[in-house]
Amino acid sequence: MKLATVILAAGLGTRMKSQTAKVLHRVAGRPMIEFPVGLARDLRSERVACVLGHQADAVRAAVEARFGEGSVAVAIQAEQRGTGHAVAQAEKALRGFDGPVLILYGDVPLLTEATLRKLLDAGRRRTLALVTTLLDEPTGYGRIVRGAGNRLERIVEEKDATDAERSICEINAGIYCVQSKFLFSALKKLRTDNAQGELYLTDVAARAAQSKEGGEVGTVEVEAEEVMGVNDRVDLARADAAMRRRVTLTLMRAGVTIRAPETCCIDAGVTVGADSELGPLVQLRGNTRVGAGARIDAGCVITDATIGDGAHLKPYTVVAESEVGAEAELGPFAHLRPGSQLGRKVKIGNFVETKKARLGEGAKASHLTYLGDAEIGAHANIGCGTITCNYDGYVKSRTVIGEGAFIGSDTQLVAPVTVGAGAVVGAGTTVVEDVPPGALALSRSKQIAVPGYADKKRAEREARAATKGSTSAGKRSRRKP
Repeated sequence: MKLATVILAAGLGTRMKSQTAKVLHRVAGRPMIEFPVGLARDLRSERVACVLGHQADAVRAAVEARFGEGSVAVAIQAEQRGTGHAVAQAEKALRGFDGPVLILYGDVPLLTEATLRKLLDAGRRRTLALVTTLLDEPTGYGRIVRGAGNRLERIVEEKDATDAERSICEINAGIYCVQSKFLFSALKKLRTDNAQGELYLTDVAARAAQSKEGGEVGTVEVEAEEVMGVNDRVDLARADAAMRRRVTLTLMRAGVTIRAPETCCIDAGVTVGADSELGPLVQLRGNTRVGAGARIDAGCVITDATIGDGAHLKPYTVVAESEVGAEAELGPFAHLRPGSQLGRKVKIGNFVETKKARLGEGAKASHLTYLGDAEIGAHANIGCGTITCNYDGYVKSRTVIGEGAFIGSDTQLVAPVTVGAGAVVGAGTTVVEDVPPGALALSRSKQIAVPGYADKKRAEREARAATKGSTSAGKRSRRKP
Protein backbone atom coordinates (compact mmCIF):
# COMPACT_ATOMS: atom_id res chain seq x y z
CA MET A 1 0.00 0.00 0.00
CA LYS A 2 1.26 3.46 -0.90
CA LEU A 3 1.89 5.64 2.15
CA ALA A 4 3.25 9.05 3.09
CA THR A 5 3.96 10.37 6.57
CA VAL A 6 3.93 13.89 7.98
CA ILE A 7 5.68 14.43 11.34
CA LEU A 8 4.90 17.61 13.23
CA ALA A 9 7.94 18.85 15.16
CA ALA A 10 7.93 22.63 14.93
CA GLY A 11 6.92 23.53 18.49
CA LEU A 12 9.04 25.68 20.78
CA GLY A 13 8.72 23.30 23.74
CA THR A 14 8.82 26.17 26.25
CA ARG A 15 7.77 23.94 29.16
CA MET A 16 11.00 21.96 28.79
CA LYS A 17 12.86 25.12 29.87
CA SER A 18 15.79 24.13 27.67
CA GLN A 19 18.16 25.60 25.11
CA THR A 20 17.71 22.36 23.15
CA ALA A 21 14.72 21.77 20.87
CA LYS A 22 12.18 19.54 22.60
CA VAL A 23 12.28 16.77 19.99
CA LEU A 24 16.06 16.46 20.45
CA HIS A 25 15.73 15.49 24.11
CA ARG A 26 16.49 11.81 24.54
CA VAL A 27 14.23 8.90 25.41
CA ALA A 28 16.06 5.61 25.99
CA GLY A 29 19.19 7.19 24.56
CA ARG A 30 17.62 8.40 21.31
CA PRO A 31 16.41 11.89 20.32
CA MET A 32 12.59 11.76 20.38
CA ILE A 33 12.35 12.73 16.72
CA GLU A 34 13.97 9.42 15.76
CA PHE A 35 10.98 7.37 16.96
CA PRO A 36 8.29 8.67 14.57
CA VAL A 37 10.75 8.82 11.68
CA GLY A 38 11.75 5.24 12.42
CA LEU A 39 8.10 4.15 12.45
CA ALA A 40 7.48 5.82 9.11
CA ARG A 41 10.44 4.00 7.59
CA ASP A 42 9.40 0.68 9.14
CA LEU A 43 5.99 1.13 7.48
CA ARG A 44 7.78 1.79 4.17
CA SER A 45 6.46 5.30 3.67
CA GLU A 46 7.26 6.53 0.18
CA ARG A 47 7.69 10.03 1.52
CA VAL A 48 8.44 11.30 5.01
CA ALA A 49 8.04 15.03 5.64
CA CYS A 50 9.09 16.66 8.90
CA VAL A 51 7.45 19.99 9.65
CA LEU A 52 10.08 21.90 11.62
CA GLY A 53 10.43 25.34 13.15
CA HIS A 54 12.53 25.92 16.27
CA GLN A 55 16.17 24.83 15.67
CA ALA A 56 15.18 23.26 12.36
CA ASP A 57 18.78 22.78 11.20
CA ALA A 58 19.73 20.91 14.38
CA VAL A 59 16.67 18.66 14.15
CA ARG A 60 17.33 17.91 10.48
CA ALA A 61 20.97 17.09 11.30
CA ALA A 62 19.91 14.67 14.04
CA VAL A 63 17.52 12.85 11.72
CA GLU A 64 20.06 12.60 8.92
CA ALA A 65 22.77 11.42 11.32
CA ARG A 66 20.54 8.47 12.16
CA PHE A 67 18.80 7.71 8.87
CA GLY A 68 21.03 9.25 6.22
CA GLU A 69 21.20 12.45 4.21
CA GLY A 70 17.94 13.24 2.42
CA SER A 71 16.02 10.61 4.40
CA VAL A 72 13.25 13.12 5.11
CA ALA A 73 11.84 16.16 3.37
CA VAL A 74 11.74 19.25 5.55
CA ALA A 75 8.96 21.81 5.58
CA ILE A 76 9.28 24.93 7.74
CA GLN A 77 6.46 26.33 9.86
CA ALA A 78 7.85 29.79 10.53
CA GLU A 79 4.71 30.99 12.32
CA GLN A 80 2.83 28.84 14.84
CA ARG A 81 -0.81 29.02 13.74
CA GLY A 82 -2.07 25.64 14.88
CA THR A 83 -1.85 21.97 13.93
CA GLY A 84 -3.88 22.41 10.75
CA HIS A 85 -1.51 25.14 9.59
CA ALA A 86 1.47 22.90 10.44
CA VAL A 87 0.23 20.00 8.29
CA ALA A 88 -0.52 22.39 5.42
CA GLN A 89 3.19 23.25 5.27
CA ALA A 90 3.91 19.68 4.10
CA GLU A 91 1.75 19.95 0.98
CA LYS A 92 4.68 20.83 -1.27
CA ALA A 93 6.73 17.86 -0.01
CA LEU A 94 3.81 15.52 -0.78
CA ARG A 95 2.88 17.06 -4.12
CA GLY A 96 1.82 14.38 -6.60
CA PHE A 97 1.25 11.76 -3.92
CA ASP A 98 -2.17 10.09 -3.98
CA GLY A 99 -2.92 7.82 -1.04
CA PRO A 100 -3.14 7.68 2.74
CA VAL A 101 -1.10 10.13 4.81
CA LEU A 102 -0.10 9.35 8.39
CA ILE A 103 0.14 12.36 10.70
CA LEU A 104 2.50 11.81 13.65
CA TYR A 105 4.28 13.96 16.24
CA GLY A 106 7.91 14.41 17.12
CA ASP A 107 7.17 14.45 20.86
CA VAL A 108 5.14 11.20 21.04
CA PRO A 109 7.90 8.58 21.28
CA LEU A 110 5.94 5.59 22.68
CA LEU A 111 3.66 5.01 19.71
CA THR A 112 4.02 1.48 18.28
CA GLU A 113 4.08 0.05 14.79
CA ALA A 114 1.25 -2.33 15.74
CA THR A 115 -1.06 0.60 16.53
CA LEU A 116 -0.22 2.36 13.26
CA ARG A 117 -0.95 -0.80 11.29
CA LYS A 118 -4.38 -0.95 12.94
CA LEU A 119 -4.87 2.72 12.08
CA LEU A 120 -3.94 2.11 8.44
CA ASP A 121 -6.33 -0.81 8.31
CA ALA A 122 -9.11 1.35 9.81
CA GLY A 123 -8.42 4.08 7.26
CA ARG A 124 -8.08 1.82 4.23
CA ARG A 125 -11.71 2.19 3.08
CA ARG A 126 -12.38 5.51 4.78
CA THR A 127 -11.43 9.09 4.18
CA LEU A 128 -10.04 9.46 7.70
CA ALA A 129 -9.21 7.37 10.77
CA LEU A 130 -7.71 8.50 14.06
CA VAL A 131 -6.36 7.22 17.39
CA THR A 132 -8.24 7.80 20.65
CA THR A 133 -7.68 6.91 24.29
CA LEU A 134 -9.60 7.10 27.57
CA LEU A 135 -8.42 9.31 30.43
CA ASP A 136 -9.84 9.60 33.93
CA GLU A 137 -8.67 13.21 33.93
CA PRO A 138 -9.02 14.47 30.33
CA THR A 139 -8.47 18.16 31.12
CA GLY A 140 -6.58 19.92 28.36
CA TYR A 141 -7.34 17.44 25.57
CA GLY A 142 -9.72 17.51 22.64
CA ARG A 143 -12.84 15.39 23.32
CA ILE A 144 -14.33 12.84 20.93
CA VAL A 145 -17.99 13.72 20.35
CA ARG A 146 -20.03 10.76 19.10
CA GLY A 147 -23.57 10.69 17.76
CA ALA A 148 -26.08 8.05 16.70
CA GLY A 149 -24.65 4.58 16.39
CA ASN A 150 -21.55 5.70 18.29
CA ARG A 151 -20.22 7.37 15.17
CA LEU A 152 -17.67 10.14 15.55
CA GLU A 153 -19.24 13.48 14.72
CA ARG A 154 -16.48 15.89 15.65
CA ILE A 155 -13.61 16.69 17.99
CA VAL A 156 -13.99 19.64 20.32
CA GLU A 157 -11.00 21.33 21.92
CA GLU A 158 -11.01 21.95 25.68
CA LYS A 159 -11.36 25.72 25.39
CA ASP A 160 -14.28 25.42 22.97
CA ALA A 161 -16.11 22.62 24.83
CA THR A 162 -19.34 22.88 26.80
CA ASP A 163 -19.53 21.55 30.35
CA ALA A 164 -21.19 18.39 29.03
CA GLU A 165 -18.47 17.90 26.44
CA ARG A 166 -15.75 18.41 29.05
CA SER A 167 -17.16 15.43 30.96
CA ILE A 168 -16.29 13.13 28.04
CA CYS A 169 -13.30 10.90 28.87
CA GLU A 170 -12.48 9.73 25.32
CA ILE A 171 -9.86 12.08 23.93
CA ASN A 172 -8.18 12.66 20.60
CA ALA A 173 -4.54 11.51 20.47
CA GLY A 174 -3.89 13.66 17.40
CA ILE A 175 -2.66 10.77 15.26
CA TYR A 176 -4.43 10.41 11.91
CA CYS A 177 -4.56 8.49 8.68
CA VAL A 178 -6.14 10.72 5.99
CA GLN A 179 -6.49 10.35 2.25
CA SER A 180 -4.16 12.95 0.72
CA LYS A 181 -6.63 14.61 -1.69
CA PHE A 182 -9.22 15.11 1.02
CA LEU A 183 -6.61 16.26 3.55
CA PHE A 184 -5.14 19.17 1.62
CA SER A 185 -8.54 20.20 0.26
CA ALA A 186 -9.99 20.27 3.79
CA LEU A 187 -6.99 22.15 5.19
CA LYS A 188 -7.65 25.01 2.78
CA LYS A 189 -11.16 25.38 4.22
CA LEU A 190 -10.16 25.62 7.88
CA ARG A 191 -11.14 28.75 9.81
CA THR A 192 -9.83 30.42 12.95
CA ASP A 193 -13.21 31.11 14.58
CA ASN A 194 -12.35 29.32 17.81
CA ALA A 195 -11.14 30.18 21.31
CA GLN A 196 -7.45 30.05 20.34
CA GLY A 197 -7.75 31.69 16.93
CA GLU A 198 -5.88 28.78 15.32
CA LEU A 199 -6.34 26.42 12.39
CA TYR A 200 -7.34 23.16 14.06
CA LEU A 201 -6.43 19.87 12.45
CA THR A 202 -9.31 18.38 14.45
CA ASP A 203 -11.77 20.23 12.20
CA VAL A 204 -10.62 18.01 9.33
CA ALA A 205 -12.11 15.02 11.17
CA ALA A 206 -15.48 16.79 11.45
CA ARG A 207 -15.42 17.53 7.71
CA ALA A 208 -14.67 13.88 6.98
CA ALA A 209 -17.56 12.72 9.18
CA GLN A 210 -19.96 15.11 7.46
CA SER A 211 -18.80 14.59 3.86
CA LYS A 212 -20.54 12.21 1.50
CA GLU A 213 -17.34 10.42 0.62
CA GLY A 214 -16.13 10.32 4.24
CA GLY A 215 -18.91 8.31 5.78
CA GLU A 216 -18.03 6.85 9.13
CA VAL A 217 -14.70 8.07 10.50
CA GLY A 218 -12.61 5.16 11.80
CA THR A 219 -11.12 5.13 15.29
CA VAL A 220 -8.51 2.98 17.02
CA GLU A 221 -8.46 3.03 20.82
CA VAL A 222 -5.12 2.48 22.62
CA GLU A 223 -3.73 2.67 26.15
CA ALA A 224 -2.99 6.23 27.25
CA GLU A 225 0.73 5.62 27.84
CA GLU A 226 1.32 4.85 24.18
CA VAL A 227 0.13 8.24 22.96
CA MET A 228 1.42 10.42 25.79
CA GLY A 229 3.11 13.59 24.61
CA VAL A 230 6.29 14.90 26.20
CA ASN A 231 5.85 18.51 27.28
CA ASP A 232 8.20 18.89 30.25
CA ARG A 233 10.99 17.08 32.11
CA VAL A 234 8.50 15.07 34.16
CA ASP A 235 6.89 13.72 30.99
CA LEU A 236 10.35 13.04 29.60
CA ALA A 237 11.28 10.90 32.61
CA ARG A 238 8.02 8.95 32.35
CA ALA A 239 8.49 8.30 28.65
CA ASP A 240 12.11 7.26 29.20
CA ALA A 241 11.13 4.79 31.93
CA ALA A 242 8.32 3.34 29.81
CA MET A 243 10.56 2.88 26.78
CA ARG A 244 13.30 1.23 28.83
CA ARG A 245 10.70 -1.13 30.32
CA ARG A 246 9.76 -2.15 26.79
CA VAL A 247 13.39 -2.73 25.88
CA THR A 248 14.09 -5.00 28.85
CA LEU A 249 10.85 -6.97 28.36
CA THR A 250 11.67 -7.51 24.69
CA LEU A 251 15.17 -8.76 25.52
CA MET A 252 13.99 -11.10 28.27
CA ARG A 253 11.33 -12.59 26.01
CA ALA A 254 14.06 -13.16 23.41
CA GLY A 255 16.11 -15.26 25.83
CA VAL A 256 18.25 -12.77 27.77
CA THR A 257 18.45 -13.07 31.55
CA ILE A 258 18.31 -9.67 33.27
CA ARG A 259 18.82 -9.55 37.02
CA ALA A 260 16.84 -6.73 38.63
CA PRO A 261 15.66 -5.33 35.25
CA GLU A 262 14.19 -2.27 36.93
CA THR A 263 17.74 -1.16 37.78
CA CYS A 264 19.22 -1.64 34.30
CA CYS A 265 19.44 1.16 31.74
CA ILE A 266 19.38 -0.19 28.17
CA ASP A 267 19.02 2.15 25.21
CA ALA A 268 16.55 1.56 22.40
CA GLY A 269 18.35 -0.14 19.52
CA VAL A 270 20.84 -2.08 21.67
CA THR A 271 20.97 -5.78 20.77
CA VAL A 272 21.81 -8.67 23.13
CA GLY A 273 22.16 -12.29 22.06
CA ALA A 274 20.24 -15.20 23.56
CA ASP A 275 21.50 -16.79 26.78
CA SER A 276 23.41 -13.68 27.77
CA GLU A 277 23.06 -12.47 31.34
CA LEU A 278 22.98 -8.88 32.60
CA GLY A 279 23.53 -8.09 36.27
CA PRO A 280 21.94 -5.29 38.30
CA LEU A 281 22.73 -1.66 37.41
CA VAL A 282 24.12 -2.52 33.97
CA GLN A 283 24.01 0.27 31.37
CA LEU A 284 24.10 -0.56 27.65
CA ARG A 285 24.21 2.65 25.62
CA GLY A 286 24.10 3.86 22.05
CA ASN A 287 24.76 1.29 19.34
CA THR A 288 26.08 -1.44 21.64
CA ARG A 289 25.92 -5.03 20.38
CA VAL A 290 26.27 -7.95 22.79
CA GLY A 291 26.71 -11.47 21.44
CA ALA A 292 25.16 -14.72 22.60
CA GLY A 293 26.06 -16.28 25.94
CA ALA A 294 27.87 -13.21 27.24
CA ARG A 295 27.86 -12.28 30.91
CA ILE A 296 27.89 -8.65 32.00
CA ASP A 297 28.05 -8.27 35.76
CA ALA A 298 26.76 -5.56 38.08
CA GLY A 299 27.52 -1.92 37.38
CA CYS A 300 29.14 -2.30 33.95
CA VAL A 301 28.73 0.67 31.58
CA ILE A 302 29.02 -0.18 27.86
CA THR A 303 28.75 2.54 25.20
CA ASP A 304 28.81 2.06 21.41
CA ALA A 305 30.75 -1.18 21.78
CA THR A 306 30.66 -4.72 20.42
CA ILE A 307 30.89 -7.56 22.95
CA GLY A 308 31.62 -11.01 21.51
CA ASP A 309 29.90 -14.32 22.20
CA GLY A 310 30.67 -15.76 25.62
CA ALA A 311 32.62 -12.74 26.84
CA HIS A 312 32.59 -12.03 30.58
CA LEU A 313 32.67 -8.48 31.91
CA LYS A 314 33.14 -8.48 35.65
CA PRO A 315 31.63 -5.85 37.95
CA TYR A 316 32.05 -2.14 37.19
CA THR A 317 33.91 -2.52 33.92
CA VAL A 318 33.61 0.46 31.54
CA VAL A 319 33.83 0.00 27.76
CA ALA A 320 33.43 2.77 25.16
CA GLU A 321 33.65 2.58 21.35
CA SER A 322 35.63 -0.65 21.47
CA GLU A 323 35.47 -4.29 20.36
CA VAL A 324 35.69 -7.22 22.78
CA GLY A 325 36.32 -10.63 21.25
CA ALA A 326 34.54 -13.88 21.98
CA GLU A 327 35.27 -15.46 25.38
CA ALA A 328 37.34 -12.48 26.50
CA GLU A 329 37.44 -11.68 30.20
CA LEU A 330 37.47 -8.14 31.57
CA GLY A 331 37.59 -6.61 35.01
CA PRO A 332 36.54 -6.02 37.62
CA PHE A 333 37.07 -2.25 37.33
CA ALA A 334 38.68 -2.44 33.89
CA HIS A 335 38.39 0.52 31.51
CA LEU A 336 38.46 0.20 27.72
CA ARG A 337 38.64 3.64 26.16
CA PRO A 338 37.73 4.31 22.51
CA GLY A 339 39.59 2.41 19.83
CA SER A 340 40.45 -0.68 21.89
CA GLN A 341 40.22 -4.04 20.12
CA LEU A 342 40.49 -7.26 22.08
CA GLY A 343 40.84 -10.62 20.35
CA ARG A 344 39.40 -13.94 21.38
CA LYS A 345 40.11 -15.06 24.95
CA VAL A 346 41.99 -11.89 25.86
CA LYS A 347 42.17 -11.18 29.58
CA ILE A 348 42.07 -7.61 30.89
CA GLY A 349 42.10 -7.61 34.69
CA ASN A 350 41.27 -5.26 37.51
CA PHE A 351 42.34 -1.62 37.15
CA VAL A 352 43.71 -2.09 33.63
CA GLU A 353 43.09 0.75 31.19
CA THR A 354 43.44 0.56 27.41
CA LYS A 355 43.16 3.22 24.70
CA LYS A 356 43.57 2.54 20.97
CA ALA A 357 45.16 -0.76 21.92
CA ARG A 358 44.85 -3.95 19.93
CA LEU A 359 45.42 -7.23 21.77
CA GLY A 360 45.72 -10.52 19.89
CA GLU A 361 44.12 -13.80 20.87
CA GLY A 362 44.92 -14.97 24.37
CA ALA A 363 46.97 -11.92 25.35
CA LYS A 364 46.83 -10.99 29.05
CA ALA A 365 47.14 -7.87 31.15
CA SER A 366 45.87 -9.02 34.49
CA HIS A 367 46.11 -5.95 36.72
CA LEU A 368 47.16 -2.34 37.29
CA THR A 369 48.35 -1.55 33.77
CA TYR A 370 47.97 1.19 31.13
CA LEU A 371 48.11 0.20 27.46
CA GLY A 372 47.70 3.16 25.11
CA ASP A 373 48.39 3.28 21.36
CA ALA A 374 49.68 -0.29 21.47
CA GLU A 375 49.75 -3.40 19.27
CA ILE A 376 50.07 -6.53 21.39
CA GLY A 377 50.52 -9.93 19.82
CA ALA A 378 48.70 -13.15 20.57
CA HIS A 379 49.46 -14.81 23.92
CA ALA A 380 51.72 -11.99 25.11
CA ASN A 381 51.75 -11.51 28.88
CA ILE A 382 51.81 -7.98 30.33
CA GLY A 383 52.90 -7.81 33.96
CA CYS A 384 51.40 -5.77 36.77
CA GLY A 385 52.19 -2.05 36.72
CA THR A 386 53.26 -1.94 33.05
CA ILE A 387 52.87 1.40 31.26
CA THR A 388 53.14 2.24 27.58
CA CYS A 389 54.49 5.79 27.62
CA ASN A 390 52.71 6.89 24.45
CA TYR A 391 52.88 10.69 24.79
CA ASP A 392 56.00 12.84 25.02
CA GLY A 393 54.16 16.13 25.43
CA TYR A 394 54.04 16.78 21.69
CA VAL A 395 53.08 13.64 19.77
CA LYS A 396 51.59 10.23 20.52
CA SER A 397 53.59 7.21 19.43
CA ARG A 398 52.91 3.49 19.22
CA THR A 399 54.25 0.51 21.13
CA VAL A 400 54.41 -2.90 19.45
CA ILE A 401 54.76 -6.09 21.49
CA GLY A 402 55.21 -9.32 19.54
CA GLU A 403 53.46 -12.65 19.93
CA GLY A 404 54.30 -14.59 23.06
CA ALA A 405 56.40 -11.80 24.56
CA PHE A 406 56.64 -11.53 28.35
CA ILE A 407 56.69 -8.07 29.93
CA GLY A 408 57.73 -8.10 33.58
CA SER A 409 56.02 -6.10 36.29
CA ASP A 410 56.69 -2.37 36.68
CA THR A 411 57.94 -1.97 33.12
CA GLN A 412 57.79 1.31 31.21
CA LEU A 413 57.79 1.08 27.41
CA VAL A 414 58.74 4.47 25.98
CA ALA A 415 57.14 4.73 22.54
CA PRO A 416 57.91 4.44 19.73
CA VAL A 417 59.37 1.06 20.61
CA THR A 418 59.03 -2.58 19.53
CA VAL A 419 59.44 -5.71 21.63
CA GLY A 420 59.98 -8.71 19.35
CA ALA A 421 58.05 -11.97 19.42
CA GLY A 422 58.97 -14.23 22.31
CA ALA A 423 61.18 -11.61 23.97
CA VAL A 424 61.34 -11.15 27.74
CA VAL A 425 61.52 -7.79 29.50
CA GLY A 426 62.65 -8.05 33.11
CA ALA A 427 60.68 -6.49 35.92
CA GLY A 428 61.42 -2.84 36.61
CA THR A 429 62.86 -2.18 33.15
CA THR A 430 62.49 1.05 31.21
CA VAL A 431 62.51 0.09 27.53
CA VAL A 432 63.75 2.91 25.29
CA GLU A 433 65.16 0.83 22.40
CA ASP A 434 63.73 -2.01 20.36
CA VAL A 435 64.11 -5.51 21.83
CA PRO A 436 64.97 -8.24 19.30
CA PRO A 437 62.76 -11.35 19.10
CA GLY A 438 63.64 -13.92 21.75
CA ALA A 439 65.98 -11.56 23.63
CA LEU A 440 66.05 -10.54 27.29
CA ALA A 441 65.96 -6.82 28.08
CA LEU A 442 67.07 -5.42 31.44
CA SER A 443 67.78 -1.85 32.48
CA ARG A 444 68.01 -2.01 36.27
CA SER A 445 71.41 -1.72 38.03
CA LYS A 446 73.23 -4.78 39.40
CA GLN A 447 71.99 -5.89 42.82
CA ILE A 448 74.54 -5.82 45.66
CA ALA A 449 74.42 -7.16 49.26
CA VAL A 450 76.32 -5.54 52.17
CA PRO A 451 76.95 -8.19 54.87
CA GLY A 452 75.91 -7.20 58.42
CA TYR A 453 74.45 -3.85 57.32
CA ALA A 454 70.99 -4.48 58.79
CA ASP A 455 72.37 -5.85 62.07
CA LYS A 456 74.69 -2.85 62.47
CA LYS A 457 71.86 -0.35 61.86
CA ARG A 458 69.59 -2.15 64.32
CA ALA A 459 72.28 -2.06 67.05
CA GLU A 460 72.85 1.66 66.49
CA ARG A 461 69.13 2.38 66.86
CA GLU A 462 68.95 0.37 70.07
CA ALA A 463 71.97 2.18 71.55
CA ARG A 464 70.49 5.60 70.78
CA ALA A 465 67.21 4.60 72.36
CA ALA A 466 68.99 3.37 75.54
CA THR A 467 71.04 6.59 75.85
CA LYS A 468 67.96 8.74 75.43
CA GLY A 469 66.12 6.76 78.10
CA SER A 470 68.90 7.13 80.73
CA THR A 471 69.20 10.89 80.10
CA SER A 472 65.47 11.40 80.64
CA ALA A 473 65.60 9.44 83.94
CA GLY A 474 68.46 11.63 85.23
CA LYS A 475 66.55 14.83 84.55
CA ARG A 476 63.55 13.57 86.49
CA SER A 477 65.71 12.65 89.56
CA ARG A 478 67.13 16.23 89.82
CA ARG A 479 63.74 17.91 90.07
CA LYS A 480 62.88 19.60 93.38
CA PRO A 481 60.25 17.87 95.48
